[in-house]
Amino acid sequence: MEGQSFGTATTTPPGLNLLRLEETLSAAHLRLSSTFVEHLDWKTCVDRYDRPHTLFYLDPPYWETEGYGVPFPYEEYVAMAARLRTLKGKAIISLNDHPAIRQAFDGFHIETVDIKYTVGGGGKEAARKEVIIFSWDEAAQPVGLF
Repeated sequence: MEGQSFGTATTTPPGLNLLRLEETLSAAHLRLSSTFVEHLDWKTCVDRYDRPHTLFYLDPPYWETEGYGVPFPYEEYVAMAARLRTLKGKAIISLNDHPAIRQAFDGFHIETVDIKYTVGGGGKEAARKEVIIFSWDEAAQPVGLF
């Protein structure tokens, strides 16, 4: 997948080729064969899998946005930051760039990235900023991650 288009189009063929379905599923199986996917709240998941060798990617609802259908009050971000301070493993969190988010994750290494949201098609783009928050210090950050 290239870019950030998750919409549908009626002017191009679908991305799924039924003649190559077995090959596509096999490639997906290989990529995910050592991955755990859970449907748990973030606290339970972190507590269950936190080990020195674990890397978590946390993608909570963006602060002060609607449409997720899941309550996620500000206290959850504060609790997440507190839990990450005691993490045995490592975590990367992506969120919208908002002063309240920066306050909740104060003291963590934070990178800012530009992103373009496309909503509803028609070439409508909205430039925004996101933050990538690392639970480990900058000196230990992998080179070339972004």
